[in-house]
Amino acid sequence: MEMNSKERFSKLTLLTAGNTRYPTAPGEAQLETFDNLYADRDYIIEFDCPEYTSLCPVTGQPDFGHIIIRYVADKKCIESKSLKLFLYSFRNSNTFHEEAVNHILDAIVKACAPRRAEVVGRFRPRGGIAINVKATYGDAING
Repeated sequence: MEMNSKERFSKLTLLTAGNTRYPTAPGEAQLETFDNLYADRDYIIEFDCPEYTSLCPVTGQPDFGHIIIRYVADKKCIESKSLKLFLYSFRNSNTFHEEAVNHILDAIVKACAPRRAEVVGRFRPRGGIAINVKATYGDAING
């Protein structure tokens, strides 16, 4: 049974906010979800986020990366504006690349309990070394 749109989107506070508040740390950010109307089938949702930034936890220098999030939703889907604000919250946070990718995956899983999920971080070289990290939840996503 399909809900009316007012009821369906009533919990999306960030999307409807007239004034956007940017979180200053990942712990302040919240991922919002909406009901998956096609929970009876598997389909892949992909977020391509080429402007990720954070700070090196040792030097404090900025790190730049490209985050790709892919998941197969179950009952809930991630709302994209809340994801944008969540990723933005890393901007002034000191974290290693490996920790950031795993933190993002954990947040996705906690927010929407997907059937499967993966987060890939492709970080720009610093000191001549690029770092790529992939964290997965559940079975591999093919496609």
